[in-house]
Amino acid sequence: MDAVDDVQEKKRAFVLKGFREGIRFENVGFAYASEEGETKQVLQGINLTVQPGEVIALVGPSGAGKSSLVNLIPRFFDVNEGRILIDGHDLRDVTIASLREQIGKVTQETVLFNDTVRNNIAYGQPDVPLSKVEEAARMALAHDFILNMPDGYNTKIGEKGTRLSGGERQRLAIARAILKNAPILILDEATSALDMESERYVQAALANLMRGRTVFVIAHRLSTVRRATRIAVIEGGHITEIGTHEELMQHSGTYQRLYRMQFSVEDSVPVGNGEVRLTANLEGIA
Repeated sequence: MDAVDDVQEKKRAFVLKGFREGIRFENVGFAYASEEGETKQVLQGINLTVQPGEVIALVGPSGAGKSSLVNLIPRFFDVNEGRILIDGHDLRDVTIASLREQIGKVTQETVLFNDTVRNNIAYGQPDVPLSKVEEAARMALAHDFILNMPDGYNTKIGEKGTRLSGGERQRLAIARAILKNAPILILDEATSALDMESERYVQAALANLMRGRTVFVIAHRLSTVRRATRIAVIEGGHITEIGTHEELMQHSGTYQRLYRMQFSVEDSVPVGNGEVRLTANLEGIA
């Protein structure tokens, strides 16, 4: 969230004090200039209203614009058509810092530093008590493996977390997001690079993180998709269908095709005790 970007903040911009009313996309379009200098339109005519507490899953083929859409919310980029409103305020009218304070993000590319476990979880909050860090780690199902490390929470994890497995890195990122306690959460393919056993832990940790928040999730696994409040199908930069899993399975040919291609294999995987517990943990998300 602290990366330097090209967006500009207005003078005397509005300071958000929280998130209460929802997020609204009004005829949003987004384009960028290619290396050849050509303008590439990525999103067009996006209209979507998201209420507090909703879980919105974004599905669609690779390159459809899913990541571009969620990256507009923290203003990593600005729209070139339409507007996005948070609690009735155009994102371009609020301070970048106060906007990003409302947003947590977990992606498959976890940003970790060659520092202690504690400092990686408490990134941006150096004065937070260790007890709060440990509480977040427990909710992220990371506390036990941290205690098994040579120096526990004081163990240095190497540049980019090289001393950790992929699942462990993701659970530290989830602990960081839990500690931040932002009301809006973006999950961008947060489990796509993990093996099945690691993913079980990470999915259960994500269930704890998602509870009570407004979530935009680029969906990779069926367990997340089916429990979304609504699913938006994105094709060629447009939202072509939106509804619940059941509604889209009945009426959307595109979603049915994506379901068969991406998710149907999951139904054939033998369900062990850990996976049953995960399903139970996820029931309360939507």
